[in-house]
Amino acid sequence: MNTLDRRRFGEALAAFAALVAGGALEARAAQKVTADHDMSNMPASWSGNEKIGFLIYPEFTALDMIGPHYMLTGLMGATAFVIAKSKTPVVSDTGLTITPDASFDEAPLDLDILCVPGGASGTLAAMQDEATLRFLKSRGARAKYVTSVCTGSLLLGAAGLLDGYRATSHWSAKSLLPIFGATPTPGRFVRDRNRITAEGVTAGLDFALALVGELRDRTYAESVQLIAQYAPEPPFDAGQPERAPAAVRTMMEEMFAGFRASADRLGREAFAKSKSF
Repeated sequence: MNTLDRRRFGEALAAFAALVAGGALEARAAQKVTADHDMSNMPASWSGNEKIGFLIYPEFTALDMIGPHYMLTGLMGATAFVIAKSKTPVVSDTGLTITPDASFDEAPLDLDILCVPGGASGTLAAMQDEATLRFLKSRGARAKYVTSVCTGSLLLGAAGLLDGYRATSHWSAKSLLPIFGATPTPGRFVRDRNRITAEGVTAGLDFALALVGELRDRTYAESVQLIAQYAPEPPFDAGQPERAPAAVRTMMEEMFAGFRASADRLGREAFAKSKSF
């Protein structure tokens, strides 16, 4: 469990709050913030008490979780939980090891935000794990926001959480969403009521930053964006299938063919099974 009052964010936000409140920027505002720093000028709406749960599982894609984690842990007053089946360290699909804060049994019953990352073989395995699907169905039914990044939407779908919703996913998996009763919808991220699904990997940064703006306000979200210096300028323009060179697109589509076939079969099985939970 991590109390989300990041030192650097608090330091920048304290100075920023003084400006928006119309006060002069005193020399001490640029100094290191201590626990007793006067934050009285900060708007009351800039602090909350959200509980945020990030699911992880073996071979998940780390950036799917870490991107939203960075943005959402900018919500002052919130508490984040990295949740897994057990508290045993979990290894991502690129070998990054993360130690969970809570097991399924220990995680709060009521989460304000549930965030589910995607992956490839790891996601397929998670779709076959009844404990994971039961956890998602339980917490997703109670959460204020049910969110996913990349193929994490397949996990939400397998748990029955996208039935009747508009949604998106990684470009390689988006056409599979109707298996779960979801309607594939264009957009970097798609919001339908309290479901927010993002496209592949980096789209998690965008949906999470937008949610920060919703839960606080635009000025607050822009402050988080500036602290992150989030102003992407990719050196190549191949981030969407329609913009990627034909040879690259064909190669990637062929590479994902096996994943798509397995996800289709396993997704149908998992979705049918989840209806009995």
